[in-house]
Amino acid sequence: MVHEATPIRLRQAAADPGPERPPVDLTARLVERARAGDIQVWSRLYQEHFDTVFRHILHLTGDRDLAEDLVQETFAAAMVSLHGFRGDSKLSTWLMGIGLNITRKHWSRRKSARKAHDALVAVADLSPGANDNPEHARLQRTRAEVLYAVLDSFPASLREVFILRELEGLHAAEVAELLGISEGNVNTRASRARARVRKELERLGWLSPRRTSVARKRGAPR
Repeated sequence: MVHEATPIRLRQAAADPGPERPPVDLTARLVERARAGDIQVWSRLYQEHFDTVFRHILHLTGDRDLAEDLVQETFAAAMVSLHGFRGDSKLSTWLMGIGLNITRKHWSRRKSARKAHDALVAVADLSPGANDNPEHARLQRTRAEVLYAVLDSFPASLREVFILRELEGLHAAEVAELLGISEGNVNTRASRARARVRKELERLGWLSPRRTSVARKRGAPR
């Protein structure tokens, strides 16, 4: 009996893989190697996340040349402070947060009204497949210049939320994580910013004022 039962137990043991092993966090391993001074690994992380961070900062500034400079500052700052990344959020989110802070410093260094930059590339990114007609491109460029000039007059709290939500298309939860505020606060600021943008664009003649219709009953006294 013992000899007959033994192979059955062996087959059962072979069929039972045991508890599943947790998935390997490749990014965490790469970060650890980068912390230890592995330049090749840091170069790999740079290449993998460059486009995400660049697009993020391009939306924040509306200026390709400026975005390229700020991206380099972002990755330089990230390399120095890599020990501070604990894995509580995605590496891309952490890098975007550093990029946001770098961009904030840029905005704060410019107290005077912001010069309208060439934002044609930013607009093209926001509207893939845009018409290649030169007149259309010129109009898109002008619209972008006007929008960024309007945003320059906003307080940072409204400008950042508007750009992250409306131009970059991030979810409220993502914006809340980046800015360190609640989702409710994000939604409130986004609503205020949208209303303020519309008001300014209406004032400048880029949008037609909304018509407010008041229903009146015939014969009702005025």
